[in-house]
Amino acid sequence: MKTFEYAKHFGTRFILAMALLLPLIAGITTPAAADANNSPGAVYTITNEAGGNEVAVYQRSANGSLTFMAAYPTGGLGSGAGLGSQGAVILRGNGRQLFVVNAGSNQVSVFAVREDGLHLLDVADSGGEMPISLTFHNDTLYVLNAGGSGNISGFRVRENGQLVALDGSTQPLSNGGTGDSPQPAQISFSLDGRLLVVTEKATNLIDVYEVVRGIAGPPETHSSSGMTPFGFAFAKRHDLIVSEAFGGAPGVSAVSSYNVDQGTFEVVSPSVGTTQTAACWVIISNNGKYAYVTNTGSGSISSYRVENDGTIHLLDAQAGLIGEGSSPIDMALSNNGRFLYALGATSDTISIFQVRENGTLKSLGSISVPAGAVGLAAR
Repeated sequence: MKTFEYAKHFGTRFILAMALLLPLIAGITTPAAADANNSPGAVYTITNEAGGNEVAVYQRSANGSLTFMAAYPTGGLGSGAGLGSQGAVILRGNGRQLFVVNAGSNQVSVFAVREDGLHLLDVADSGGEMPISLTFHNDTLYVLNAGGSGNISGFRVRENGQLVALDGSTQPLSNGGTGDSPQPAQISFSLDGRLLVVTEKATNLIDVYEVVRGIAGPPETHSSSGMTPFGFAFAKRHDLIVSEAFGGAPGVSAVSSYNVDQGTFEVVSPSVGTTQTAACWVIISNNGKYAYVTNTGSGSISSYRVENDGTIHLLDAQAGLIGEGSSPIDMALSNNGRFLYALGATSDTISIFQVRENGTLKSLGSISVPAGAVGLAAR
């Protein structure tokens, strides 16, 4: 009798233990985990049409493929031409709001991202002329205006999506607000939000602004390691990875890395060549180990390994092939980091790549987009 009761008690405990352990053993094979890692999302670009700007939305399936869903008017105007910038379309960190530039009407639009599509929340003046790039941290949005002399300008984003201009946040570029614009390419917050960085193509300078309670101070200018600094992204901590187009000279574009912190601007890896032409747009893998750059003049994507100390090494000059004459520009990663999307400026396509654990890319085809589309964001 005692033996039977012991066996019964042991069997009950074993079943309960296995019930608790099975989900852990199964790992990502459980349905809940599979949904978390492979959940569908969306990709966004803007038409940039001078007669009326729109956001084109593409539904992303769990396997990375895209399907056109709808187009939503921004309430502003596009420029009708390429912007030569990174960050024209961005998502708020939680993916619930989308911000886009209206370069033709000097405005920024804010959308709520909902299951049934986009809902326009606000359209506000950009604080300058020809907004081309956006960046967001906590509840603060900054805009890079490339027209006129060029400037940056900040906004507080209220819960309802309304943009409120921040007094004292408008700052000049390296030219001090006089003369022609130095052709800026991108603005971005550092990962901790304490700095803003702007690249200038015409002057070969990188501007750094200290941010205190959302207000940017005057710029500190630094020479770029290579010519024509363009797109950039922060990898780990204070590691800044910057593409260098070298004026579009054949086969000589490069990527440099820097350590950028308050009071610190140091070159870590100077001008590591892509062997391709016109390296322009940069994106970092979710784990911070890999950097990808589109080579607009070569129709390719190059991949780099980012080490813990910020040094970079070229992994594959042609990690992703988009096609000769495709002019790849903007890139975006899905929120799970498994898929990379690249916008072709002259092929009018979004190319789709699977991002493997070792940093290599696998082509998954492409989808057509409106001619003249710029900017790319994904979730």
